[in-house]
Amino acid sequence: MSKIATSRQSIQDVIPELPAENIDMLAATSKLQQQASEIRAQQIKWQSYLQSQMISQEDFNFIKRLDDADAAGRESILKEQRTQCAKTFLNLLGHVSKDQTIQYILIMIDDLLQEDRSRVEIFREYSQKKRESVWGPFLNLLNRPDEFITNMTARIIAKMACWSKEPMEKSDLHFYLTWLKDQLKKVENEYVQSVGRCLQMMLRNDEYRLAFVAVDGISTIISVLRGRVNFQVQYQLVFCLWVLTFNPLLAEKMNKFNVIPILADILSDSVKEKVTRIILAVFRNMIEKPADSQVSKDHCMAMVSSKVLKQLSILEQRKFDDEDIVADIEFLNERLQASVQDLSSFDEYATEVKSGRLEWSPVHRSAQFWRENAGRLNEKNYELLRILTHLLQNSHDPLVLAVAAFDIGEYVRHYPRGKHVIEQLGGKQTVMQLLAHDDPNVRYEALLAVQKLMVHNWEYLGRQLEKEQDNNKTQGNKPASGGSAVAAKA
Repeated sequence: MSKIATSRQSIQDVIPELPAENIDMLAATSKLQQQASEIRAQQIKWQSYLQSQMISQEDFNFIKRLDDADAAGRESILKEQRTQCAKTFLNLLGHVSKDQTIQYILIMIDDLLQEDRSRVEIFREYSQKKRESVWGPFLNLLNRPDEFITNMTARIIAKMACWSKEPMEKSDLHFYLTWLKDQLKKVENEYVQSVGRCLQMMLRNDEYRLAFVAVDGISTIISVLRGRVNFQVQYQLVFCLWVLTFNPLLAEKMNKFNVIPILADILSDSVKEKVTRIILAVFRNMIEKPADSQVSKDHCMAMVSSKVLKQLSILEQRKFDDEDIVADIEFLNERLQASVQDLSSFDEYATEVKSGRLEWSPVHRSAQFWRENAGRLNEKNYELLRILTHLLQNSHDPLVLAVAAFDIGEYVRHYPRGKHVIEQLGGKQTVMQLLAHDDPNVRYEALLAVQKLMVHNWEYLGRQLEKEQDNNKTQGNKPASGGSAVAAKA
């Protein structure tokens, strides 16, 4: 409990600086808010519900009086009839079936809570007296077909869960967070900003963060960020990742979901300062928050291989009014530059392979590197070789395929049992399939790798490779990208 309390305190030191409701003006112009403004302007004929005996006289008297009151009047009514407020609203939600009226009732509840956060206790206290769940009536509304009703209900639940003295219970929390996650995955969801807003609120609470991770929330956020979403949704979802990283355990696990490469790509394309700011804040937390210093180093190396240093140098040339951005750029630059200096050639290579973003960096072409490190590719149950084989099987990037094929060939060339290992991992078959690839460089590197897999006398092949290179130099021919030139047609 002390860990949760400490984590909650640390995040609350930072997050209250953000406006509680509209993080920016776009939040107020989301589809949900636009519709709410239109529905608020309508008038509900409460008298007709009374006459048709769909609501009681008691509920009619309260709702009519509250609906006609201004802010001061509402405050006075709620002081006098606190219990009646919860009773009437829950009765109406349970007995009225017309979507238009349910929409109006939900807006009334949301407005009451927005005026005064402590009003969430009105519903909790009433439910406790009745020995019923405060969440039941609202969670049931999430199953309705009308999307305005479900999303306005979700907004109310988020406020009650975050502002109440007592947290949301586990089974109800699981149901609600799963619903939010499913809405994020929904194709072309017009209410995705509203869903993002609910998550921004919920994930400020450490208990809710852990529950969200348990329903596979992080991978859902990452899958949405991989697609094309507008900058407001980008900001909201990266904000969610940011608050998650205030938990040291989650900060340590974050890059297992490939967060760093995805955010690095967004950072390189971002033109909005708010998106840049929040990504830099995530990166900083991923270095500062983990208790394990090795994890922080791994995160630094992942950022280096995702070309974050290049982006930082570009950002340094821009003028920012926000002091946090400037401070984060300085912090990240210092830490990443230090990690580059500490990096051995093998660390650099391993980081590049794990990122899945292979290119012709110097280590690939260095004969000394392969002589000294080929055997290290067997470490951790052939982890790097398995990644290279996976890239050969699944990557659609010709550069990645060409480099991976070259690396497989160099491993076989410099490690005595390399041919057997690659065959066991399925690499030989995969490389041979690339002989028919559309890209000539991929075909060329695949052919080189296959030759290395087939040849047994490496001393002889080495002399042949050197002879071919000398011939190419004499004739002024350039070898194809990446590998040594062998007299073979791709």
